Amino acid sequence: MAAGPLVLFAVVSVAPSALFWAALKLPAGYRWLRGLRTAPVPAGPPLERVAADLRRVRRTLAQFPSGTPAARRIGTRQAYDELLVTACREVGVVHRLDGLPEGVERDLERLRVEDSLSREGLVLS
Repeated sequence: MAAGPLVLFAVVSVAPSALFWAALKLPAGYRWLRGLRTAPVPAGPPLERVAADLRRVRRTLAQFPSGTPAARRIGTRQAYDELLVTACREVGVVHRLDGLPEGVERDLERLRVEDSLSREGLVLS
């Protein structure tokens, strides 16, 4: 019969600590459970849309008439490069388009990236 008060003393002594510990761990446990239920959200736009935008901007670059202002050409080429960078990130192709200035090296890198993306199955034409 002496075990009854001893068990009651142990419960009364441990219960507040256990409740505080549970209260501290409950938000993290809730976030973990909530993360299991939700589907992962993609970081960027769908790859199909990026590919369609790449094809559209590439056609635009190829069809500029001879009198097109340089600012428009440069802006369209920069938009095309940004789309290439997005496609590389989605597919996992390494590129150097961010670090190269306008010129021959960047043009060569653009061609290399286009070839790498087409090897990965992304149709650009």
